Amino acid sequence: MSESIGTTCVQGGYRPSDGEPRQLPIYQSTTWKYDTSEHMGRLFDLEEAGYFYTRLQNPTNDAVAAKICALEGGSAAMLTSSGQAANFFALFNIMSAGDHVVASSAIYGGTFNLIKHTMGRMGIQSTFVSPHATREELDAAFQENTKCVFGETVANPALDVLDIETFAAAAHAHGVPLIVDNTFPTPVKCRPFEWGADIVTHSTTKYMDGHGAAVGGAIVDSGHFDWLAPGVAERFPGLTTPDVSYHGVVYAEKFGLGGAFITKCTAQLMRDFGSIQSPQNAFLLNMGLESLHLRMDRHCANGLEIATWLAAHPKVSWVRHPSLPGDANYQLACKYLPQGSCGVVSFGVAGGRSAAEEFMKHLRVAAIETHVADARSCILHPANATHRQMNDQELADCGITPDLVRLSCGIEDASDLIADLDQALSFV
Repeated sequence: MSESIGTTCVQGGYRPSDGEPRQLPIYQSTTWKYDTSEHMGRLFDLEEAGYFYTRLQNPTNDAVAAKICALEGGSAAMLTSSGQAANFFALFNIMSAGDHVVASSAIYGGTFNLIKHTMGRMGIQSTFVSPHATREELDAAFQENTKCVFGETVANPALDVLDIETFAAAAHAHGVPLIVDNTFPTPVKCRPFEWGADIVTHSTTKYMDGHGAAVGGAIVDSGHFDWLAPGVAERFPGLTTPDVSYHGVVYAEKFGLGGAFITKCTAQLMRDFGSIQSPQNAFLLNMGLESLHLRMDRHCANGLEIATWLAAHPKVSWVRHPSLPGDANYQLACKYLPQGSCGVVSFGVAGGRSAAEEFMKHLRVAAIETHVADARSCILHPANATHRQMNDQELADCGITPDLVRLSCGIEDASDLIADLDQALSFV
């Protein structure tokens, strides 16, 4: 029997047997004991499932990863220490020096910096395109060494909606996977695999945790991309040829389409970089996931109500929210996010940067934070914070203007949020 997404939020990933703890246990241990060296040898050879060191895997983490995997409809998943770690691992798992990535220009500033600058120093090239790029524009961005395409379902903070089907079709035509960061909608509001994406990432720090308690990330593999297909296998030798650092295993052959990507990501990258999510944070994340389906409805409802109110305010020059009728992304939101997009609203305060900063000083309910997608409303001036490292052209390409304010509507009463915004705008 297939479960609804709400039931999976509550009960997925961990089902206790007779006499076992009802709550997911926290395996707060760095290591595991075995009776024989031969048994541990089988674990290191990937011949048997099990645990030997939490830098690679932990039972608490795996249970929560299994829940997120089920929510997205994937074949395998893993947790990481942050959303940035998840995006880096997902990209670097199939890329190396001399490779190239096609990425949407409308992505989180930290991810833009990761791809363009940090991975650029590693010898990985990048080309950025509009999230609404036509198929012809996408095709023109590909190179012989392109290994993947990357985008965000709903961009942070520009709130552009990625045309997932178009990006997936282009990626597959060129023999590479589409990686989509699904942090803002979560699988409650959008499941990118159903639109052709191959790998999904999350900053679980955001809506999934939902309470500002635990930094974390997740990677989910759809299990649909055929790494061994003719014309594809030679592009991804890390998955299709022997791994000399792990006893010569060929991941795509040994673990199949459903397990190769995540197994390689764990056996290689988690082994070497150690960006594991702590079991305590995974436990807190699981607590947040149990109410995700309820909170997302409230976040989305508040976001749309606030966006509608802001659009009519004389001291607001523009408003952006994907579900707002008339928004440039409204038609794509209707297609990919018909049940709501997110609780985040971007808008401009009349008077520009200085007016936006003055307005934010007088808020009482929404707090100025380097955070988003939380049960408590928070607000940020991206050009002065998360996207501060970008130049004016890069900001424009990402849809960021100097007057842009990003409001993350929490699950408070919408009337209180509106009253707070109204009084703060009176000072502008």
